[in-house]
Amino acid sequence: MKNKDKPIYLLLFVLAFAVNIAGINVKFFTDDPGLYAAISKNLLHKHDFLQLFTYNQDWLDKPHFPFWMTALSFKLFGISVWAYRLPALLFFLMGARYTYLFARKYYDWEAAAVTVLILMTSQYVIMSNTDVRAEPYLMGLVIGSIYHIANLEERFTYKDLLLAALLTACAIMTKGIFVIIAIYGALLGQLISKKQFGRLFSPKFLGLYVLTLLFTLPEFYALYVQFDLHPEKLVFDRHNVSGIKWFLWDSQFGRFVNSGPISRKGGDIFFYVHTLLWAFAPWCLMFYYAVYKSGRKIYNKISLPEYYTLTGGLLLLVLFSLSGFQLPFYTNTVFPLFAIITAPYCYKQLTTTGNKFRLGNQWIYIVLLTLIVFVINFFLKPASLTFFVLDCGVFFLLITLINKKVTDLHRKTFFVTCAAVLFANFYLATVLYPTINSYNGLVAAAKYINQPKYANYHIYTGRMESNVFQFECNKPVDFVPIEKFTTISTKDSTAFFCTQYTLNYLINTHIPYRMIQSFTNYSREQIIPQFVNSATREKTLDKVYLITR
Repeated sequence: MKNKDKPIYLLLFVLAFAVNIAGINVKFFTDDPGLYAAISKNLLHKHDFLQLFTYNQDWLDKPHFPFWMTALSFKLFGISVWAYRLPALLFFLMGARYTYLFARKYYDWEAAAVTVLILMTSQYVIMSNTDVRAEPYLMGLVIGSIYHIANLEERFTYKDLLLAALLTACAIMTKGIFVIIAIYGALLGQLISKKQFGRLFSPKFLGLYVLTLLFTLPEFYALYVQFDLHPEKLVFDRHNVSGIKWFLWDSQFGRFVNSGPISRKGGDIFFYVHTLLWAFAPWCLMFYYAVYKSGRKIYNKISLPEYYTLTGGLLLLVLFSLSGFQLPFYTNTVFPLFAIITAPYCYKQLTTTGNKFRLGNQWIYIVLLTLIVFVINFFLKPASLTFFVLDCGVFFLLITLINKKVTDLHRKTFFVTCAAVLFANFYLATVLYPTINSYNGLVAAAKYINQPKYANYHIYTGRMESNVFQFECNKPVDFVPIEKFTTISTKDSTAFFCTQYTLNYLINTHIPYRMIQSFTNYSREQIIPQFVNSATREKTLDKVYLITR
């Protein structure tokens, strides 16, 4: 690396950081973040950090750690969408830091810098930092665990032992015990490469396993208090549900074999092969190339600098692919490992064919990402062009600077690819997402019912998927199936949130109601072309309502 390229790396780090946090204050436009934020808010309202509730009902679907972090953020900064995203973003930054440290441990400075830029410019990583679920937490915790385990494998220190155990335990309390497949699978691959499999049972690693179990005890205790102590509770439409059994089996292996209380039909073994084309864009094809080249080296008995990333990342990817329960954001967990695998092949000289493949792959993404922004903006016709003009100006200046300062073709192409990703995603965070939110009837309905004149109203909803409304409401929201609408007491003032579907049920069954207010709503979580096109947008919109008996 030429020293004059270093400022370009640093500038791209700053811009990547800015783009990743650009959506921190965007209102929720998908249901899951609204659900997780509402559950975290309930921890404060109920003054109980052990039990998870939604719509004042027991909730058993995810472990506690992200909710504890979010509730702490709410406690410190108040309840808001940015306070919900803040801890996740901090864990994402922790993940970027650990990714750099791990890459720097086995590779040179430039490889580590490229690795971090790949991670911070991966499409679904940026999207997940606005549409926050558990993945930003997992990214930081998993790569942090692997980094300290790698240190521990070389030499024993209490610092690495404690941090490896703590981060692994927190990862388990974020998504379940399956995360140890990536963490300990990485260690297993490294030890097998050294023909030292037996060291898995050495005293320091046995101590690691025991400490990890001890640090995970808060999760077992919380589940025991809420569920195992109360077999009379009705969960998943049945009694005698053990929270601990759910945590150890149903939430993970039950989903894997599609036999748990939450399941999905089918499962495509190649789902993640094509999903990564956009989720890990624009680096996916180079990742596949890097895996191929690494496999060739292993076959030809050429040593790799390390085996943690290849075994840990691919083992979990294979597990996801074999599962019947597949979602795009699952792979974010191992994107730091994918970035480390990919980095050396993104800027170094390859074979003639490899160089052509890399340039072609990266320019396809550069052209597509840039073109998509201009096409979307043309049809979207946003209320303000301020951020679009700013985005274009920064992008143009950045490309000019790269072209002037960087002489090596491959590094120049890598930098321009990063710039194109940041250009596209800054537009999403500052123009497209706010435009979607201007048609968010759930937020509008909550804002309406939060008025002082409705302060004494009891609030209900007929859909368990009204979580953005639940979070935005200043008061607790109870769930009542629409079929039981007539059981709501008329002695107290009530407001019932419903969609067009639930309102049609009342109309078709001739159940009387009174309209409080209606709100225009874009109900899809996917961004469809008809919505982007301002001429056809009206056809994609429906209504949500606040009614009363």
